[in-house]
Amino acid sequence: MLSLTCKASVKAVIYLGSIAEHGNRASIKEIAAFINENEHTVGKLLQKLVKDGIINSYKGPKGGFYITAKQQKQPVINIIHSIDGEEVFNQCGLGLSKCIETRPCPFHNDYKPVREMFKQMCSNKRICDLHENVNKGLAYLTG
Repeated sequence: MLSLTCKASVKAVIYLGSIAEHGNRASIKEIAAFINENEHTVGKLLQKLVKDGIINSYKGPKGGFYITAKQQKQPVINIIHSIDGEEVFNQCGLGLSKCIETRPCPFHNDYKPVREMFKQMCSNKRICDLHENVNKGLAYLTG
């Protein structure tokens, strides 16, 4: 459902939230290492997230990427919209380009409510809801 880049973006933002309470900033290299993703990919997605106001960056020797308390209250769907767009919530479960109500794929009727529940979850969950469990050791960003 979500692209690999979008999944990496969500993990990166959750990581930034998990270090924010200490006022820390993180480099591309640090974020990429922690979420086990390619530095080049992480650099591009972080730039997009900064441009869209999801996170911030600060240049200079003590610079890096960070997220404010206000930004942490954003719903996770904002990250998804920034990277994959709204269409991710309308895609076919089998990836067919012409899957519609009148010409459904074999998964269509079962997949549609799952897709809608996922969209609702992403709309309701805030970034801070996710990184709190990481900080408590109840959830993890690496496998």
